[in-house]
Amino acid sequence: MTKKQDRYQPDHNHAKIAAAQNFISANLPIAPVPSIQEIRLHKAGPQSGLWRLAEQDQEFGSPYWAHHWGGGLVLARYLLDQPEVVSGRRVLDLGAGSGIVGIAAAKAGAAEVIAADVDPYAIAATGLNAAINGVTVLPILTDLTTGEPPVTDIICVGDLFYEAALAQRMTAFLDRCLTRGIEVLIGDPWRAHLPQSRLRLLAEYAVPDFGAATSSRPSGVFAFESKTPRQCRGDEDQS
Repeated sequence: MTKKQDRYQPDHNHAKIAAAQNFISANLPIAPVPSIQEIRLHKAGPQSGLWRLAEQDQEFGSPYWAHHWGGGLVLARYLLDQPEVVSGRRVLDLGAGSGIVGIAAAKAGAAEVIAADVDPYAIAATGLNAAINGVTVLPILTDLTTGEPPVTDIICVGDLFYEAALAQRMTAFLDRCLTRGIEVLIGDPWRAHLPQSRLRLLAEYAVPDFGAATSSRPSGVFAFESKTPRQCRGDEDQS
């Protein structure tokens, strides 16, 4: 673990991340990702026994990092199909989960890739998954949305608009990023809380989403754009 990474990870999380990596390596098999054969990930299966992690750790949350999600899949596919989007640039994979988007960015030639998540198990999975794909990704354990935007060129956000409060907080943070000149890409299977009036569709793919491993649904890759003058006036009218 590098000194740069240590700045973002309190000491009490180091042992948890190491233990999680041991568990993932032993119990979550490595397999190619649906529709993205260039990437392999550790993925939970029927015999993985994730319930054992929950028994050992009272802070254990939903293991979203152990499954494929539609938004992450389409962002990864898009970056591999359009490598010029990230080639030579600094990329932040926000809410990284398994790290699939950051891994795709690294494979597409990004100069630097940071993968941020608030779950130490996601950080553990991202580190392992980056290694098995032969790329360099820096996982950091922190909630970047509570402060000023990081130093980066482009932010990729997959599947972070699944509930209203989170979507509102995420939109406010991404607005701050736009004011700093940071580009924002969003991947999502058209969930209800997407800020659709702020999005420009770049590509659409049919991919599986969490809980629907045997079927596919359309998911989009969007550019998040600044408010129009009319939208700004509407905000002023409501204040």
